[in-house]
This record gives sequence, C-alpha cells and structure tokens, in this order.
Amino acid sequence: MVARSLANDFLPDEFHDYVSFRIRKLLSRFSSQLTMVVNQFDDRLVPNQIYDAAETYLAGRVSPSTTRLNVSQPDKENSVQEVVDEFQGVNFRWVLRSKKIKSSARRLGSSRRSTDDDFSSILSLSHARCFEVSFPKQHEKMAVESYFPHIVREARAMKEEKKTLKIFTVEPENLYGNISKVWTGVNLDHPATFDTLAMDAGHKTAILKDLARFVRRKDYYRKVGKAWKRGYLLYGPPGTGKSSLIAAMANYLNFDVYDLELTQLRENSELRKLIIATANRSILVVEDIDCTIDLQNRSAAKQNHHNPHHHPPKRQVTLSGLLNFIDGLWSSCGDERIIVFTTNHKEKLDPALMRPGRMDVHINLSYCTPCGFRILASNYLGVKDHGLFPEIEELVSRCQVTPAEVAEQLMRNDDDDEDDDDAGDPEDVLTRLIEFLKSKKDELKVESLETSKSQETQEIKKGGLSSSSDNKG
Repeated sequence: MVARSLANDFLPDEFHDYVSFRIRKLLSRFSSQLTMVVNQFDDRLVPNQIYDAAETYLAGRVSPSTTRLNVSQPDKENSVQEVVDEFQGVNFRWVLRSKKIKSSARRLGSSRRSTDDDFSSILSLSHARCFEVSFPKQHEKMAVESYFPHIVREARAMKEEKKTLKIFTVEPENLYGNISKVWTGVNLDHPATFDTLAMDAGHKTAILKDLARFVRRKDYYRKVGKAWKRGYLLYGPPGTGKSSLIAAMANYLNFDVYDLELTQLRENSELRKLIIATANRSILVVEDIDCTIDLQNRSAAKQNHHNPHHHPPKRQVTLSGLLNFIDGLWSSCGDERIIVFTTNHKEKLDPALMRPGRMDVHINLSYCTPCGFRILASNYLGVKDHGLFPEIEELVSRCQVTPAEVAEQLMRNDDDDEDDDDAGDPEDVLTRLIEFLKSKKDELKVESLETSKSQETQEIKKGGLSSSSDNKG
C-alpha cells in the first residue's frame, strides 16, 4: 500500500498511462475480446462526434434490464461506469473512464484561435472522458461497418426527437464581436403542418417528396460535387400562405429557421459572417426579397443609372454577394441547408437569382382553390362536406380570394363573446362566406370594367395624337 501511494504521488501521469497501456495490450493478446477506445477529445482538444453520439445513445440504453455498475477507482481514474448493449446478437461492453488531460494537449488546444465560449470551457477542464468498448474479435468488421454507424444514426434520431425548434434573428451589434452570438433565437411553436395547409393535394405531395429526397441524398450530393443545399422560391399575392408553408417545412424536417433581413447588413462580408454562424439542418429565410434594395432586375438598375434624378442606395449587400452565398464557394459552408426566398412579385426579380442551382424549386402560392377551401373548412369548422360546398367552390374558382381571407370569414361568429372558441353553426358561417364571396366577385367585375375603360381612354388619346401628327405632316 505504501509503495502504491508513493508511486501515485511521485511518478508522472504519462508513466502511469504508459504502464496501463502496455499491460492492457499484453493481456489483449491472450483475450478473445477486442477493445476500442473512443476519446472525448482528440489530441488538439477537438470534440469527438463519435463520443458525443455514444454518450447520447448509451444514456437511452440504461434501464432495469441493462447491466450498469459504478466502481470505485484510485485517484488517477475517478470513476468507471459499465453498460452492456446487444446488437445483432453480439454483446458490446461499454466502460466510461475519466483521466487527466495531458499538458501537451492543452498547449496544442490553446494554440487554436477561437472566440467560442464552449472552447474556452474545454481548455479549463482538468480531466477528459473516454469510452472503452469491448466485443468478440471476430465481430470487428461488423462493429466498424454496422454497429458504430447504427449508434450515430440512433443518437441523431434521439436528439431530433427531443429538439425544440427555434427561429433566429440577426443581432447586428454582434457582427463585429463574438460571432457565436450574432444570431438570437426563441422557441418556434408554429402549428402549421402540411395537413393544415390550404394547398392542392398534388402540390403538397410534390413538395413533401422533394424534401424527403433532399434529406436522404447526402452521399449523392457529395458524389456529384454539389453543396448539400436546396433553394425554394415561394411567390404569390399576400395572404396565400408563404409563411405558413415555411413553418410547415420546419415542422416536417425538424429544422431550425433563420430569418435573414438583408436590409440590416451593410456589406457582403457581414452576410458571410452570418452564413458561417448558421447551423446545419436549418432553413434560411429571406422574406419579400423583391423589396430588398439592389436585388431587383438589373435591367431596371441600368435604366436608373442614366437617370440624373436617381440617387444610388446606401451601402448594403449586393446581388453578386447574394449569388455567391447561394451558389458560389460560400454555399458549401454547411450541410443539409434549405434556402427560402419569398416574393409577392416574381417578375421583379433578377433572372440570375431564379436559375436552377440557386432557386431549385419555384412554388406558386396563388389564390384559394376549391381544394384549399375544403381543407380550411375542415380545419376551422370540422366539416368535411356540406350542401353549400358546391356553390362556394364555384365562387372560389371565379374570385381572386386568398386563403387568409377565407380563413378570416370561417373564424367569424355571430356570438360577440371573445372567449368563445366555437366557430358557430357551420351553415350560418358558410352562408356568410357565400355573401362575402359574392361581394368579392362583384368587386372584381367593377375593377375589370374600370380597367377596360381606362385602357380604352388611353387608346383613344393615343389615336388622337397620332391623327394630329399626321395632319401636321
């Protein structure tokens, strides 16, 4: 006991590690078991993703039927935990160990430049953990090719299941400070799903298939040499469900949302900082991109250039900078990302912005359709069919009414009690909707007549000017 105490006090940690390693290696020659070590950090104190996955995976495996032991250890090793996991009929024995971080590793780690608070906390650690997983030697290939990938997949699924979706906005004052704090997030608890969207079933199916194909094609994107990203352009009048579709996509994929307001940025370098700070498996949204200065059709910009009354805009993100982010070298800074642009006026956008590879999928969210109305009626009234549906569907197909307008009518109730969540009698609500749609139809007729008269007046004026010019000639 005295000799052990003296050895612990006076012999360096490296010596203990070396002796322990040599003994384990010697014993392994006579053992039918193979042991692999999964360290928490590498030699430069970079976190090991396999270790993180194993930690998450094994935490879900601890149950009354799982072998789990806590064993007291000398000071050189603080604790040991053992978990036995069965995979394809093979037992894998996991042991969690804790040991002191070598000073050489700390020096290598401190040479890395980082403003990340998490990294600073890693440098302050005195001990690091590692997993030792033991299994029969004859199953080494299965362990490497099947078991460890299985752990990574399961851990990822477990994290996704517990994940709380967030929506992030830009904090401009942090653009020149701690880059990890340039985005600030709040929980995203939007109820929209593809089941509740007032959209034709065919369009929904096409979008869902495209999203599912995207998330499972990581290897394919790498094989063809493309960044693992996809662009969606949502266009249509206000109130047609563009924001609801984005929320439904986030809920379906379990992706966080980054709301990017380009007018807050002064130059392209700030955009690059923001892109670097976004996480993988996320949706980056630029709403109403047609209202963003300098991103409209360049032919219009050329005309303004010759206009003496035109004043150039203040410094901000340029079209070329945005294109580089979407489709250039900076587009590869991250994986499994979806970029969504929305606009009320697709015709105002520069064609370069809408090419495949930048905006891969163009989704027209137009006025309400009969199919969309039925979904809204089911959502708001709980009614799948009704005798008034045919008349309403006929009016909807002839009126330019948005899903938001129809939803507002379906929410109205004769009862003025604000605490009443009941939508009221479906027949009364549908009858009022018919009256609303008829008034919209009449308004559309009036607008059409006024437009026709205005066009006729302009043609008459043009004809008069033309005749006057001919007479003078």
